Amino acid sequence: MSMFNLGLLQVYSAMARHAADSQRVSAANIAHADEPGYKASEMESFQDFVQRTRMENSPDAFTQAFHITEADTPASPDGNSVDLEREVFKSAEAAGQHELAVSVYTKSLDLLRAAIGKKY
Repeated sequence: MSMFNLGLLQVYSAMARHAADSQRVSAANIAHADEPGYKASEMESFQDFVQRTRMENSPDAFTQAFHITEADTPASPDGNSVDLEREVFKSAEAAGQHELAVSVYTKSLDLLRAAIGKKY
């Protein structure tokens, strides 16, 4: 039981970290939205991260950094490739992902505490 739950906690911890980093990338893109020549960045999806790290079969796989690449969005005439609507959507999506991950992580810890008889 503990191995499965610890693995599940690692997944939700990585999911919360992914959401936070995703918001950081979106915030940087939004901050540079009016900078000529700025190339927007994007982070790999959480699903892609999980697939990549599972293939390594390492105990600390979920602590790895997320891959950030240049976004494949068309550039405006000044060379800036930030799509503000897309960034706001991605930021809101990341906020929901973070809330879900923290909620499940917290509930899982509560269940583990209850299983070992600790009051919280």
